[in-house]
Amino acid sequence: MPPGVLHVPDWLDIDRQRDLVRQFREWALPPAGLRQPRVPSGHVMSVQSVCLGWHWQPYRYSRTADDTDGMPVKPLPASLAGLAAPWCRADAAILNLYPPGARLGLHQDAEEPASAPVVTVSLGDACIFRFAGATRRTGPFVDLVLSSGDLLVFGGPSRRIYHGVPRILEDTGPDIGLPAGRLSITLRETGLS
Repeated sequence: MPPGVLHVPDWLDIDRQRDLVRQFREWALPPAGLRQPRVPSGHVMSVQSVCLGWHWQPYRYSRTADDTDGMPVKPLPASLAGLAAPWCRADAAILNLYPPGARLGLHQDAEEPASAPVVTVSLGDACIFRFAGATRRTGPFVDLVLSSGDLLVFGGPSRRIYHGVPRILEDTGPDIGLPAGRLSITLRETGLS
């Protein structure tokens, strides 16, 4: 495991997972609801996202959903921000819904001026979560299986490490009210005001 990375399997019990999925369904509704982000090169990501607190549009933040309906972003609930409380003072959440076959290429979470750790909760189908290096996208890689309810934190020397999700392990998730695929909830302290 890279230095500064913490993986806690089964961090959330099944009832808390179901509750987060129920809330996600509400957050995903318009205004400023679920959308497929488009990176500056024009490529449409295979995940669908909804943001709370701050809207993340590759690769910047705003208070409005500028790449969809332009409406104000929904607030980040204190209960959700509290999941990250031991590691950071989260003011933004990016919730990515991975349908079967979706993936997320290697990238850095580098838009935030804050250096606080990134906190991710995984729900639904398991995935392969891949780390490269803090200064490279190439191998050698460290692959980790994240299952439903797992927590992943990366900070310190790994805060800006290249990471991605090359594969979803289909039909591995519990019955928590989520369609086939995976939901990741990434909590960040942006350092923005």
